Parts: sequence; structure tokens; C-alpha cells
Amino acid sequence: MACGIAAELAEQVARALADAAGTETLRAVEDGAFPEAAWTALDGLGLAGALVPEDAGGAGLGFQDIVPVLEALGRAGAPVPLAEGIGASALLAAAGIAPPGGVLSFAAAGAPVPWGRHAAHVVLLEGARVALHEAASLRWTQGGNIGREARDTPLVTAPPLAEGSLPNAWGAEAALLLAALIRSAQIAGAMQAALALAVDHANTRKQFGRPIGRFQAVQQQLAVFAAEASAVSVAAAAAARAADARGLAAAAFEIGCAKVTAGEAAAKGAAIAHQVLAAMGITEEHGLHHLTRRLWSWREEGGTERFWAQRIGAMVQSTPGPLWHFITSRDEEPAA
Repeated sequence: MACGIAAELAEQVARALADAAGTETLRAVEDGAFPEAAWTALDGLGLAGALVPEDAGGAGLGFQDIVPVLEALGRAGAPVPLAEGIGASALLAAAGIAPPGGVLSFAAAGAPVPWGRHAAHVVLLEGARVALHEAASLRWTQGGNIGREARDTPLVTAPPLAEGSLPNAWGAEAALLLAALIRSAQIAGAMQAALALAVDHANTRKQFGRPIGRFQAVQQQLAVFAAEASAVSVAAAAAARAADARGLAAAAFEIGCAKVTAGEAAAKGAAIAHQVLAAMGITEEHGLHHLTRRLWSWREEGGTERFWAQRIGAMVQSTPGPLWHFITSRDEEPAA
């Protein structure tokens, strides 16, 4: 699919969220409510089946095509479980199971499920084994992350509605890899939104008779922030491109690199944003802390920087030949 169409889908998501979601919606979500208006607006776009092949009733898009959509969700603080629904539907379709409608999420077996308490169905993965459960058939222990997003742990008490196995291209760590790719792209979007808030504040807040954005120290910090945000976006796109070219399992190196880049950038960006906005950024009415708390939370989900740095190091050490060849050869077309 052309990049232009992917950008158009992202624009549709942004418009829908602009009309149906905002800081008040995020505040309500963090209080435990489900954002029906935002969900209805996004569900009507039919993006849950974005990664599902056309012959299975989906849109047949690639991972590269959904990165702009995930970034758009991140810019809005991901107020609805659309990203989780896209991932869960893709996993089900890959395992030969028809994705159901409604709110859908996924996780590795035994791990907390994003939006679990609000889901109609849940996809649980044990290695390459995929199981579709009706959420009401599970016993839930409710929890949350730093962003106050629902992260609920299920206890399986009934047989699944359907079971299947993922093909080799998805691998036995599909839940981890897919979560890492999704969170990397969402971090990119949330950083873009936090940067916009910081720049706007720097251009309007005055000290000593002029906007603080005219002070060189502030400009330097915002330049660092902008560079970090761009790096995450590029890394997420590169990981998605690798997943499309070689399959999710074979793109573990690129996905891990994207997650390390995203995690490190999130820490730097959030710190700069709160330095620029000072106390205003943590007031309940302001939108910044909703974004930065999600940045801190999404760093942990799909593997931390330390987790992926260790994985990446092991991959490189186990591959013969020079490091430069290992990196550059990954952009070569896979053998037929």
C-alpha cells in the first residue's frame, strides 16, 4: 500500500480523535470509564482488521502502513484499544481464526492484558499457540500501569472459543514482538504531541519580557527533544519495514532496536517537556502528564531498554562476521 494511503488513514484517526477524545476523555479513562464515543468513532473506520489479509476479510495492509496510525493514536494518548485490536486480529488471522468484532486485546499467557476489563474477547498466546477467549469467561485481577491504563491479569477458567498455531514467520515470541512494535510507534506519536505542547508553551510563556523559547538553553533542549522524537519515528518505521520484508520473528533485531530507541527517547523527552512547562505540566487540567505517564508506562511494555539491549547483544555475538556486515546485510532482499 502506498505511503499516501497510510498517511490518509492516520489523518482519519487523528480527525476522529480530535472530535471524540481529548484530555477529558483521558481523565475519564484513567478513572475506569470506557470511552464509548471515541471507540465508536474509530471502530467505524474499520481499522481493526488492518493487518488481516484480504482473503480473510481484512484490509491486507502491512506493518509499515499501520505505523502512522499507531503514531496518531500515540499523539492522542491512545484513549481506545484500537492498537491492541489491530494486533489481536492479526494474530488470530495468522492462526486461521476469524477475528470477532468488538473490543479485542491480546497478551502472552499469564501477562496483564491491556484494556482487559473492557474487552469482549481476549487473545492469549503461549509461544506460537493462539487461544481466543470470551472475556466474560475469564476471572480477572484488575491492575494498571503508571499511565493509569487498565492492565488486567486473567485466570483461564473455561476452554477457549478457538485455538490455532502461528506460522514460523510470526514465531514463538509474537506477543512480545508485536507489543514492542506497537508501543514503539505509539511512543513516537506521544513524543510528537508532548513536543508540540512544550514548543507552544515556550513560545507563549514570558520571562524577563520575552518568551522563554528565545533563550538559547531552552532552544537547545527543545532541539534535543525534536531529534529524539524523530529518531523514534524512524526506528519504528524501520522495524515495521523489516517485519513486512522478513516476517515478525526475523525482524526481532530491528524491533528490539526500535524499542531501545523509543525507551531512551521517552525518558529524555518527558524530562525536557516537564522542565519547559515546570509545575503547569503536572496540573490535573493540563494534557502533558497524560502523555508523559504513558511514555513511562509504554517503556516497560514489550520489553525494557535493558531487556532488548541484552537480546540485541546476544544476536550480534551469535552471528559470525563483522558487525558492520551484520547490520547492513539486513537491508538486503530476503532469498526467494
